[in-house]
Amino acid sequence: MLLFFCKAIARLPLAWVHNIGVLLGYLSYLFDQKSNRIALANIVQSRLARDALQAKQLVKNSRLEAGKAILETFYIWGNASSKLLPLIKQVHGWEHVTQAQRAGKGLIFLTPHLGCFEITSIYYGEHAPMTVLYRPPKLQWLRELVVTGRQKGQVDMAPANATGVRKLLSALKSGQAIGILPDQIPRQGEGEWADFFGKPAYTMSLASKLASKTGATVLMAFGERLANGAGFHIHLKPVEDISSPSLLNQAIEQQVVQCPVQYLWQYNRFKKRGYAIHKLQTAADVPPHE
Repeated sequence: MLLFFCKAIARLPLAWVHNIGVLLGYLSYLFDQKSNRIALANIVQSRLARDALQAKQLVKNSRLEAGKAILETFYIWGNASSKLLPLIKQVHGWEHVTQAQRAGKGLIFLTPHLGCFEITSIYYGEHAPMTVLYRPPKLQWLRELVVTGRQKGQVDMAPANATGVRKLLSALKSGQAIGILPDQIPRQGEGEWADFFGKPAYTMSLASKLASKTGATVLMAFGERLANGAGFHIHLKPVEDISSPSLLNQAIEQQVVQCPVQYLWQYNRFKKRGYAIHKLQTAADVPPHE
């Protein structure tokens, strides 16, 4: 059923997909009060709203944007790059990519839960090889859908385990690019506590270790969702230092401030996962490049 749904969504115009997504987001806003409470608490914590009324309005609007994000994900997974690339209307900051490629030490793209993070890797994958870290779903058929949907052009996938980290390191050593969701809550033993908008959040250490060990250029990547299904603008911004999870969170904060309404505020970053797996950072502990 999900495969059929994905294919059906992919046939619609993006404007229709976003309009249906607004309806989905509004229904979620009406009936999922738990997510509303999490979103409101996170927005108040961020201090990006002037008062309680604006905070509540931002909760509602961000839930509508989240509905768009859900359906556009299936839309992107179900379409070929040839149909998706024309939806990218502008790319800001591509000169930073060119400079990093000349340096030859690899590129680390950090794409938080902001806007359409699926579209950024697809755009880069049409120009050069890229390996994206992902957490494989438990269901095999769903895993195949995720991988097939994201592996377009020169994009490859690396599972969130020690094998996947070695794959990321290999890509960086070859001067290639990797992609990471930096605000995803890591599993126990894979992160450190660091302030995010003034409150401790369990934050991944992997991105910081990879940057420190390889000397790769770090870029924040944000796929801004345009109104009325008009497409996307991609924003690329260099990050000078993510040598610690605290600095990583500061970089994410600066990105979120650009477009708060498109951030996934209902994602509970301040909750620590309570189970352990192999420690990814140990796989990243390799001598730095000379």
